[in-house]
Amino acid sequence: MKVRGFEVVKKYLNQDISLPERKTKASAGYDISCAKDTVIKSQSFLFVATGIKAYMPEDEVLQIYPRSSLSFKKQLVLLNSVGIIDSDYYNNPDNEGEIMLIMYNYGQDDVLLKKGERIAQGIFIKYSTVDNDFNNITRLGGLGSTGN
Repeated sequence: MKVRGFEVVKKYLNQDISLPERKTKASAGYDISCAKDTVIKSQSFLFVATGIKAYMPEDEVLQIYPRSSLSFKKQLVLLNSVGIIDSDYYNNPDNEGEIMLIMYNYGQDDVLLKKGERIAQGIFIKYSTVDNDFNNITRLGGLGSTGN
């Protein structure tokens, strides 16, 4: 029985995509890599494909953080600071759930991210809801699908 983990999305099957893994016994984060060579132009942002999706229990969220060296070595930041992957993002009716990272290049030079290069880390976290929260709305769609 699956509880939480990562899978490769259909369009990247058989393309040698590495599933995220922790690098040490005490690491909280699972390293997430680039699915293909990607160039981020200077002073611009780009959606960077990871080729993966995540599944987890309904009371958990996957938080995505940039790797600490990304900013000072490559002048890249995760545009939304922390990515939030809700449990219902996985295989919802309108979206397979590929995790895309919105990266911004604040440097003066274009930056090449190589396929397989570790660019972020994901941490699974349990969360709580407030009393009288009986929301039963089902997600449809991908990035930004819960409204403005």
